[in-house]
Amino acid sequence: MQKKKIFEKLAYRATVFSGSTLAFVLAFFTIITWLLLGPYFNYSDTWQLVINTGTTIITFLMVFLIQRMQNKDSKAMHLKLNELVAALNGPSNRLIDVEGLTEKELDILANYYHTLAEMARKESTLSASHSIEEAVELHKAKYSKKHDR
Repeated sequence: MQKKKIFEKLAYRATVFSGSTLAFVLAFFTIITWLLLGPYFNYSDTWQLVINTGTTIITFLMVFLIQRMQNKDSKAMHLKLNELVAALNGPSNRLIDVEGLTEKELDILANYYHTLAEMARKESTLSASHSIEEAVELHKAKYSKKHDR
């Protein structure tokens, strides 16, 4: 458990540093130094290999570091949104933990909200809106009217 904590602190610090002005300045001066050393090394293959290898290694490590931090930030954002949905009376609690749905279920939900957005666009006033429950009741009424014929 201690190793995980050390890695988490290291990853956090590396992420913060990599987004800093100092990191940019160091990277910039590294490139300038490499360029200035070109004539000294006669622009050799080894001279090119140094920068290519260095940037490849850094890029490879940064991809995983950025993804790790993005996953953590995404999880925190979902938890905050879940807390807001759970605390408010209006929104449906069915959307809490929506990120756990399958791609197909998310597509169905997205289509549903697209339909709600279309309904809202057709309203004569901008302040009119539809809740999930209102839309379901409207759908039921239309469905039963259509099948009663």
